[in-house]
Amino acid sequence: MPPKKTSEKSRNFILNVIDEDLSTGKHSSVITRFPPEPNGYLHIGHAKSICLNFGTAKNYNGYCNLRFDDTNPSKEDIEFVNSIKKDVNWLGFSWNNEVKFSSSYFDIFYQSAVELIKKNLAYVCFLSPEEIRKYRGTLKKPGKNSPFRDSTINDNIVLFDKMKAGEFKEGECVLRAKIDMASSFMCMRDPTLYRIRFETHHQTKDDWCIYPMYDFAHCLGDAIEGVTHSICTLEFQDNRRIYNWTLENLDAFNKPDRPHQYEFSRLNLEYATTSKRKLKLLVDNDYVSGWNDPRMPTISGLKRRGYTPASIRDFSERIGVSKVNSLTDISILESSIRDDLNLTAPRAMAVINPIKLVIENYPEGKIESLSAPLHPQNEEMGARKIFFSREIYIDKDDFTEVVPNNKYKRLSIDKEVRLRNSYVIKASRFNKDENGNISTIYCTYDPDTLGKNPIDGRKVKGVIHYVESTKAISAKFKIYDRLFLDSNPSQFDDMSLALNPNSLIIKNGYVEYSLKNVEIGKAYQFEREGYFCRDTESEGLVFNKTVGLRDTWSQ
Repeated sequence: MPPKKTSEKSRNFILNVIDEDLSTGKHSSVITRFPPEPNGYLHIGHAKSICLNFGTAKNYNGYCNLRFDDTNPSKEDIEFVNSIKKDVNWLGFSWNNEVKFSSSYFDIFYQSAVELIKKNLAYVCFLSPEEIRKYRGTLKKPGKNSPFRDSTINDNIVLFDKMKAGEFKEGECVLRAKIDMASSFMCMRDPTLYRIRFETHHQTKDDWCIYPMYDFAHCLGDAIEGVTHSICTLEFQDNRRIYNWTLENLDAFNKPDRPHQYEFSRLNLEYATTSKRKLKLLVDNDYVSGWNDPRMPTISGLKRRGYTPASIRDFSERIGVSKVNSLTDISILESSIRDDLNLTAPRAMAVINPIKLVIENYPEGKIESLSAPLHPQNEEMGARKIFFSREIYIDKDDFTEVVPNNKYKRLSIDKEVRLRNSYVIKASRFNKDENGNISTIYCTYDPDTLGKNPIDGRKVKGVIHYVESTKAISAKFKIYDRLFLDSNPSQFDDMSLALNPNSLIIKNGYVEYSLKNVEIGKAYQFEREGYFCRDTESEGLVFNKTVGLRDTWSQ
């Protein structure tokens, strides 16, 4: 089946490789895979890989497998398996047939290891982990052979069977590939293929006590599934040599159309870390509330904060695919969500830092019902009902006692502003509390200005938002900022040194009456404040700030 056409914007070196493979007949179809280890929650870097693997397969009318490389039961959990499946689906992708697990292939992995032993290409080594590191040498100094490297084939078969039978202690021995201890590539200096783990596996239970290393299992899983293009990040570039060596030395998998590995640059995002280990430290040390804390770059955290699948897919396309590691500007991610929500999010009014405003010439006891559009550019969304009365709430920052300059567009004494979707008002006086803070503002309104533009030469440049007091709904607002103060927090051994103490500020204010029963997870643009969504994990009316507006309010 011919491939779909892709835009020049979407082109990358991987697509060029695939085009060549299809045109030469090396492959007749495209099969990719997304192979996460189920030892944590997915983050924005994984999202890039998901979009690339699933998107590439779809582009060529092929398919992508979701395969869990579950080869280390000491760090894995079914909780992570379920969360990963949920995240992939949420991003808008579906995998081919059933979810796959490397553990389903443990019998094949074991037989492959036995084949390498019989070919004198693997041996059981009783060096301790510290001794193995010492024997491996350095980048400038070649390694030296293990004293167990020249054991006979028969001895190694017997010893490997004993490993499988649980007759050795954990850490007592490992199965190593016999490659080249003088290789200029450290990963080729007799890498470990199997180790002993007396752990209950979430899929195979206690059937096995030996588990393959990732590098060994990964390439075999690709070959078993007929993957054509194994796409991974640059940190596995040297490991491609193990990938090729393993498949080339196993009779069942050394074929012209066997999988090949291609590496692209991983996503490093400003003011965030995509290290799974460091993300776990943030959770374990209670620097965040959990893996789905809206400040976390996890997919579940981004979802809870209000990011949409479309925005993350768009972000992945914007940053593209290359072979050069770099730090991605976080404003690209923020721009993707703004562009999406600007089109889809209905508008509403919320007062996050409320102060009472009394309109002295408005009739007492009267509550007026007004109409406001749900979206200024999309009439099909319809309208919502808002209210107006003698007493309303405005934001404290929208009034000043002393005008700072002639560009100031908000409310001050004897200055007119328009209330959003409502009347023009003019401030006349204010009260202060015992601490000297302004507590109440008094204004008058012009009843002839409802829905009208400035007339009779009156220039009303400022527009502020408000919420009518008697029908206002109390709400909590979680104002999220970047979790780190430094744009590259991963450079710190102790990332707590770079934490932003103001990454979460909680405010208590009001939203308009139309949001009384707003759907959980629903996104809104709170006019002049930014994009917010109702929190999925909190009781009551709690809104998470997703991102600010493109054009922030300036004086």
